[in-house]
Amino acid sequence: PRKPGIRKETSDVCSLLKHVSSLVPLSQEHLVVKLCQLVHHLLNQLKVILDESSLGGLMHYTVSALKVCGSWTHTDVLLALSTIVYGNGPHCVQILSNLLSEDGVLLSYSAPCQPDMELQQAALNCMANLCFRVSGQPAVDDQYRSVCFRVFLQTLQSAQPVGANEILYCLVIQSALKGLQYCFLGGKWKFGGEEELGTLLASVKRLMFQGLPAVSVEWPLVLYPALLPQYDAVATPNPLETPKPPEPSKDSTASGKNKKKKSKGKGKKSKPENSNNVDVEDEGKETAAIPQKDGGQEWRKRDGDVSIKPSPLVLCPSWKRYTSDSEFSDPEGNAQSKLRLNHGRVRQGALHCLLAVVKAVEKRMLYGYWSSFIPDAPIGGPPPLTLLTIVLKDPSAKVRLSALQVLSGILDGSRQFLALAEDTASPRTSYTSFSFTLAASVRELHRALSLAVLAETSVQTLTQVIKCLAFLVSNAPYHRLRPGLLTKLWKHLHPYVHHRDGTVRVSVLNLYGAMVTTRAPLPEVQLLLQQPEGSGGSGTASFTPQSSTVSWRQREGASSPSHTPVPHSPLAPHTPVEGTCGPPWLLQLCSSLVTQPREEQAVRLAALQVRAAESPTTDKTQLMCITVLLGLTYADDCLVKSAAIRALGIYVLFPCLREDVMLVADTANAILAALENRSTNVRTKAAWSLGNLTDTLIANMESVGVDFQEELSDMLLLKMLQAANKATADKDRVTLNAVRALGNLLHFLRESQMSRSAFERPVEDAVRALVKTIQTDATMKVRWNACYALGNAFRNPALPLGKYSTAWSRDVFLALCHVVTSCTNFKVRIQSAAALAVPSRRGCYGDVEQMSTVWRSLAKALENSEDTNDFLEYRYSANLRHTLSQALLHLLSVSEFRDLPALAASLGGEEGMAIREHLIKYLQAEENRGGQEEEEGEGEARREKCNPLLRTAALQQTVSRLKGLKIDGDNRKEEETSRDAVVDLLQDLLDTCRKA
Repeated sequence: PRKPGIRKETSDVCSLLKHVSSLVPLSQEHLVVKLCQLVHHLLNQLKVILDESSLGGLMHYTVSALKVCGSWTHTDVLLALSTIVYGNGPHCVQILSNLLSEDGVLLSYSAPCQPDMELQQAALNCMANLCFRVSGQPAVDDQYRSVCFRVFLQTLQSAQPVGANEILYCLVIQSALKGLQYCFLGGKWKFGGEEELGTLLASVKRLMFQGLPAVSVEWPLVLYPALLPQYDAVATPNPLETPKPPEPSKDSTASGKNKKKKSKGKGKKSKPENSNNVDVEDEGKETAAIPQKDGGQEWRKRDGDVSIKPSPLVLCPSWKRYTSDSEFSDPEGNAQSKLRLNHGRVRQGALHCLLAVVKAVEKRMLYGYWSSFIPDAPIGGPPPLTLLTIVLKDPSAKVRLSALQVLSGILDGSRQFLALAEDTASPRTSYTSFSFTLAASVRELHRALSLAVLAETSVQTLTQVIKCLAFLVSNAPYHRLRPGLLTKLWKHLHPYVHHRDGTVRVSVLNLYGAMVTTRAPLPEVQLLLQQPEGSGGSGTASFTPQSSTVSWRQREGASSPSHTPVPHSPLAPHTPVEGTCGPPWLLQLCSSLVTQPREEQAVRLAALQVRAAESPTTDKTQLMCITVLLGLTYADDCLVKSAAIRALGIYVLFPCLREDVMLVADTANAILAALENRSTNVRTKAAWSLGNLTDTLIANMESVGVDFQEELSDMLLLKMLQAANKATADKDRVTLNAVRALGNLLHFLRESQMSRSAFERPVEDAVRALVKTIQTDATMKVRWNACYALGNAFRNPALPLGKYSTAWSRDVFLALCHVVTSCTNFKVRIQSAAALAVPSRRGCYGDVEQMSTVWRSLAKALENSEDTNDFLEYRYSANLRHTLSQALLHLLSVSEFRDLPALAASLGGEEGMAIREHLIKYLQAEENRGGQEEEEGEGEARREKCNPLLRTAALQQTVSRLKGLKIDGDNRKEEETSRDAVVDLLQDLLDTCRKA
């Protein structure tokens, strides 16, 4: 190994290897082997990045060696080649066609029928490194990635050869798993069909339990996305049935003996275990592990692994009697210990692969396999093998950590799926509904993770357990579940607030913050906060959702953050309102942590974020909180910086702070600086906070008025506009909120600012950025937000919309018209139609031709509102027709005599009959029956239109206005005829509604 302090320049190493390769002829096979070993050692140990010339030369040399040299050299040659091509797959096109062809060397050596397992493992590792994608670089071509994917999957499906070395077999499986993981890191994966995904998940699930005693059973070959009896029942064994090992009873697992074991483990403090996993909250949330280049060598023993002697009284199976991988890597190095070590590495590799699948597969597809990895409530018979089995029983802390990261990845963003869970009603005896089953699954997650908190001895794994609970609390619909879950969790976590490890304390504070900011101010949480600190939530009060109508967060003289409608954002918190009594003990604790200068920076920051559940006051503590937050936004640690920026984005929502112009300015400057950060995670949180900050500008404009607009610096507004423009070209996670900020800023600007030359170009750039975002292949959430932002901007009467001097005005309407007729996502169509109905003046719609284009697009969209190939989109069709009908009537309400010929022609033909039927249904509808949840900002606008009387009254005003239009000019007769036709149709609509 390289000695510390010795560094070689990359160019020197590349020149050396290129020169040596020219000196060693392929006929000298022993020297070729030594050269390949040197290449592998230097590139892997010194982390050298090859230049283009050296890469091409070494690839040509090693590929030639595979063709010329004897087969006994090929293992070492492949080891060198795998190191050379690591992360360079896109640059290896010249050799990929030969290596991965049907008779290519890699396909031949990696085949499951290959008798030499060392050669097979080397070939698989080489293919895996070809598929590895360096962040920010393109991935290898899908053609070759698919070939490698099939080979990796076939390897996992193949049984261990009779008489084969089991350790070598484990190394082969590890390389195949690593290859699959690298395939998914290349981006969203398109499977050949659901069965291919089910086959992969079945293989990965089997390997998650590789080498564990009591798991010697038959596994299904395919997992199907349904609760099929042959895979989930606990009846008689079946070759295709999911096996279920014995598990200790619920009572014995949670008994006091288990707690004694835990406390005994605490007495001998072990070093935190290092892991090659990335924290789920870190950069880009890419949690998949990145092994080293060398095949099989990346799973080396960690220096931090310390063996912990188990208690003589154990209540778990024998394979839980180890607490770290170091139990397997004893000095003797006997075969059994090595085998256990490699089995643990296979299980960890399977979980890393599963995590990559979770990130690469669409959520709607993934949740079909929920029951295969997350159980519902325990019932009679052996329990199923799931991720929770690993979390509670695997002997390796690293494997338990990996399972928790997979579980966190599944729970992250699962709010829409878990919203279906409900168990407040009495269960039916005839059948079990899906909502009740899902609620039971949430309860089982609470039970198992709470046990894991009590039993875990590894600090790093304990931290991940608590983070996993935070994901669960943030996404579960507790207002639809029987109370008590949060009380038990509160009780279990209370001792860990004062844990000796700072990362554990941070995780606990974040979890408490998630509990007190659940989507509804739960009375259960109210009572928990009011209890003394030492009680730990052990009260016996009965909690019911209707037991309290006054929130603990409401205080005299302070109100909740603005409820200004904002577009959907996955990062947006459900900001609470505030309480009547004295400060709860949790907030008092957080205040004390913030004011302790010796406390760890991360702990102080977590305490600050928990305090953001509480309305700020003007006392010294609050001033210190804000001062500390502003200072932490300039911290070097990206995690600290991003969390501080996000906390500021919450604080600025409160009325008592948002009207402070100086605080708004300081917050804006901190956010603008963070938007320039190199970390995607920091920029994502900064964009979200910028969206919140601009929400407060709109709220202040409505509550304070022009005074606030005049006090805010024009230069600061210009910087915010330019920064948001730039952020729209960033990754989708940043763009999502950057377009929201643009919509708010375009709504906020005054006419005097719009007319200034300094603002003209940024305003045009902002509108064009929104148009470009709508037209690109960005995610549907981003496009939805961009449509919402345009509708928000249209509310500003100072926006030069429809004027011939603004070249972008026509592009805006054309983009929205294209989306409303052709977008595959109905929610995006709905928002584009809503945006087209915002302008309140006829002049905003441009000339007659442009007005006619908007009308025809809305009419066409209404006609095709049920045409979709995706059944999941069909449930939004009623809501889409509702919005389109409202938009058409809005156009009629602002139309002028010059528009009437085109409108009359449209309403008079067959198309007009279909429009008439839809308009009647819209006018008579009692409420919006779209059948789906509403995005933020949609519900408020629709509630005003849900009354049929209001809609018919608005239509009556339109009819009266059209009758009173004065028509002049050469085409007077034609326009009068058109007006009469339109008026007659609308009057007929009114008569039909009144008769009904």
